[in-house]
Amino acid sequence: MKKSLLFFLIIAAQSLSATKYIHVVVALCDNVNQGIVPVPAKIGNGQDPANNLYWGCGYGVKTFFKKQAEWKFIKLIKNPTTQILERLIFKHRDSTIYMIADAYDGKEIKQSTLDFFAYSAGKNKFDIKIDSLTTVKAGGNADLICYVGHDGLMDFTLGAVFPPVDKKVRQTIALACYSKNFFAQHLKITGAQPLLWSTHLMSPEAYTLDAAIDSWILKEKAEVTREKAAQAYNLYQKCGIKGARNLLVTGW
Repeated sequence: MKKSLLFFLIIAAQSLSATKYIHVVVALCDNVNQGIVPVPAKIGNGQDPANNLYWGCGYGVKTFFKKQAEWKFIKLIKNPTTQILERLIFKHRDSTIYMIADAYDGKEIKQSTLDFFAYSAGKNKFDIKIDSLTTVKAGGNADLICYVGHDGLMDFTLGAVFPPVDKKVRQTIALACYSKNFFAQHLKITGAQPLLWSTHLMSPEAYTLDAAIDSWILKEKAEVTREKAAQAYNLYQKCGIKGARNLLVTGW
């Protein structure tokens, strides 16, 4: 889905004074290690990011965002931790906004979920050095924290809580089945605000995330973000706009 010229003009006209950071946590689809309805083996191998449904496939985070004109791909980091198989860094072409996207080994879905809530609370702040002049802030430093993948809270309990470590209010996007139902009690403790999450079964592919992030960058109201995400979901899923609006919601 191509972006309109108006989108780029609005972004270009906005103030560039404040650098913002987005951190996307992706739990790779994994037939063996997650309680999912099995998908074809090639795209459901949680140890193979290149072919994974939520990363390397056409609507996976890596492939989809690399094709978006407004995002400049900066760097790929292999195995930045033992749980993360790949880390991508993007910069928005017309603003000082950076996006970090991490592909977690599918068997590490619990760790990806823990990290999502920890970042939402402002914990685990860290910097990523891009080059001699550029350092990107990540983890609890981010302004928008996103989760993409299976809702692991359907299968396990966290065994941890994450109260906020500072007064910064972060926003979150959780694209997983029934994410509002399962994430809410944990997210409330973090002090973060839910920009977008789901009320039912869903396909957490990257077009929904892309639409929501575009709206967030434009500083649009949460209901506008929700509507744009629903429009994108319906465009690709053909589920009917009413169904998409019922599925994707904002706020508590």
